[in-house]
Amino acid sequence: MFGIGEAVAAGLKVIDKFVPDPALKIKMENELRKDLLAADVAQMKVNAVEASHRSIFIAGWRPCVGWVCALAFAMHFLIMPLLMVASIYLDFTPPVIDFDMEALMSIMMGMLGIAGMRSFEKLKGITK
Repeated sequence: MFGIGEAVAAGLKVIDKFVPDPALKIKMENELRKDLLAADVAQMKVNAVEASHRSIFIAGWRPCVGWVCALAFAMHFLIMPLLMVASIYLDFTPPVIDFDMEALMSIMMGMLGIAGMRSFEKLKGITK
């Protein structure tokens, strides 16, 4: 993930290379942080509008990704182990599915982190 900190660090490398004045460097770093934060705030507003839309084709992608992750977890941790046990007793070879746990975990952890922030907001009474 590439966040504000990494973007500022990359920008500072460029600033350090081409700007000799320390006061100007500080000013440029502050402007860089402000611009990146404004871009993040704008994206959050777009996300909020998109998530509140009534159409399933606009607001439905978030639940869809959650269901796909849940189905992938069920397949990997429930269905496949049960098939392996059944294959022993029924004498057949189950299909071997190559499972990319790293990609699934990065998606799932991002979704759970966002859900955790939402739960925190609800507990604090910030949202209805």
